[in-house]
Amino acid sequence: MEKYIIDEKTGIGYTLRGDYYLPDLYLLQNETPMYGKYGFLRLEYLKECKRVLYINYLTQGKLVKHLNDVDMEAAERIEFLVGIMKQQQGITEKLKAQNQIEWVGLMNNIKNSAEEIVLNELIYV
Repeated sequence: MEKYIIDEKTGIGYTLRGDYYLPDLYLLQNETPMYGKYGFLRLEYLKECKRVLYINYLTQGKLVKHLNDVDMEAAERIEFLVGIMKQQQGITEKLKAQNQIEWVGLMNNIKNSAEEIVLNELIYV
């Protein structure tokens, strides 16, 4: 028996494993994974709570692109929200120079608020 054959109708290759020919199937990945924290959070959410959507993205080869897009959009939106919230609350570099402890506390609150908004609007939907 030949070690490797190709089905003429489908174009799928088969490799002999023991007594059986198994198809040589692989997933197409069009993009390089470059996602960070928010992409990983989205991936875990899809795996645990949106299994069908996860499998659809995975089998269509769109999972990495989706995760890269979500990660990039989440980071941009957090940066945008932090800027707006800083402006609304009057947090300036002058405050940072005068009272660093207060500035750090206010900035941490703003960052956490912005992140919570983004997690609820982009990641966990």
